[in-house]
Amino acid sequence: MKIEIWSDIMCPFCYMGKRKLEQALEQFPFSTEVQIVFRSFELDPNAKRDVDFDIYDMLSSKYGMSREQAIAMNAQIAEQARELGLIYRFDTMILTNTFDAHRLTHWAARHGKQAEMTERLFRACFTDSLHIGKHETLIGLAEEIGLNRAETADMLAGETCAEEVRRDEREAARLGIRAVPYFLFDRKFAVSGAQPVDVFLEALRKGWDKHVENIQ
Repeated sequence: MKIEIWSDIMCPFCYMGKRKLEQALEQFPFSTEVQIVFRSFELDPNAKRDVDFDIYDMLSSKYGMSREQAIAMNAQIAEQARELGLIYRFDTMILTNTFDAHRLTHWAARHGKQAEMTERLFRACFTDSLHIGKHETLIGLAEEIGLNRAETADMLAGETCAEEVRRDEREAARLGIRAVPYFLFDRKFAVSGAQPVDVFLEALRKGWDKHVENIQ
């Protein structure tokens, strides 16, 4: 069974949704038969690589809330993440454009390491407060998971994997995906958002039943 996940590295709910699906898979008896594919989705394709504001300023501007309200809202999100074993450090999180980070996940996929790369990027963004828009940061993260440093640098310096990112985004538009995370099970049905673990577990069961029907 194939599960495609549209997400953005800068999306806190995407990291939580990923973890909840993983926790559901731990309870799913056919987890070894599930293939996870990460698809690219940019929350803000026009975001700059380097900005002089933080996430609280961004939320205040985008949603018309006060900085204090933004801080309180993110504190609640951080608490939700903590319950899943994730540490979110919004105070020091660095906002940036995620296009090259998405390219890197596709590059990693070519080497059978997309899951590891995606997890490392999420942690770099939300826990380690690293600048994942900088090539030097991305190269270091790729090297951490076993990718060749020089080859990754060459990839980032050019346009390699750019079309894969754009293709994922075009497919998201075709499918009507406007918010992430978005989990598509065997192209049969979907789960939208960072739903409770039980919701993912039920989706896995339903998806598996459909999958078995199709191969019989």
